[in-house]
Amino acid sequence: MAQPHTAHAIATLVEECTTEWGIPKEKVLTIITDNGSNMVASFHRNSEEDNKSSFEEDSPHDSDEEAEDLDVDESIERYGTWERTPCVVHTLQLVINMIQKEPAIKKPLDKLRHLVRLFRKSSVAIERLLGKCGLTLTSDCPTAWSRTYSMLSRALEVKDHVASVAESMNWESLQPSEWQKLAILKDLLLPFAEHTKVLETDTNSPSLVVPALLDLRGHLSEFSRCQSYKDAATLAQKMSANMELRFGLFLDVTDDRFSPLAAAACLVDPRVSADVLLQNENVRSQVRGQHREL
Repeated sequence: MAQPHTAHAIATLVEECTTEWGIPKEKVLTIITDNGSNMVASFHRNSEEDNKSSFEEDSPHDSDEEAEDLDVDESIERYGTWERTPCVVHTLQLVINMIQKEPAIKKPLDKLRHLVRLFRKSSVAIERLLGKCGLTLTSDCPTAWSRTYSMLSRALEVKDHVASVAESMNWESLQPSEWQKLAILKDLLLPFAEHTKVLETDTNSPSLVVPALLDLRGHLSEFSRCQSYKDAATLAQKMSANMELRFGLFLDVTDDRFSPLAAAACLVDPRVSADVLLQNENVRSQVRGQHREL
């Protein structure tokens, strides 16, 4: 698609594609996009979505950071009449990015980033680390949260060797308490990494969305009671509240944006049939509420 990627250009191109392929507009249940303001303006579920736009952000391809409380300008013309569903994986990334806004979490994470950069720039350090464990450190990327998890996971796997090599290079390494905080942070992010890996593939259907979100909500609820690292528990509480706001369209039948498509997909997918979802009493009442909306 040629620049500029404006709302009008995007909506026009989709119209042209559906016409070329002979796809009747009434056959399109929804269009899944990222949360870029141009996408929000191109496709919309209903007028109420304008009021929810404070949780949208600039396209990840146009900005390296989440646009805090970005409101889509009311003057932006709504070019499309398609119904839009925000990408679950992209929206999960916005929840994950909250780790960058918690000073107590960000401090040891930034210290690890600095140490990783030192290793990546030194062939001597990399050679010594490879000689000790056969592995090297991986760097992260501000626009791909999964790289942050990979950096954490690998660093914790070889932390003793990293500390040894850092000492030989006269570099400041992390303190044991900082490694412990990062280990807890990794535990917090692990389910997000697992569900993201599944949901981002092209071979899966929306039927996995509701089970994934319910599992993550339960994980955050349990983690918020963590006593070993209160900062991580506080972060989990904030992430949980953020998820409730962002994913009301899938989980809250009272939300103006609620769509029954994800719940309906669960009914026709034997992998996540009602028998599986109804094992939990809390989930049972929630799914029943969604089914009543179908």
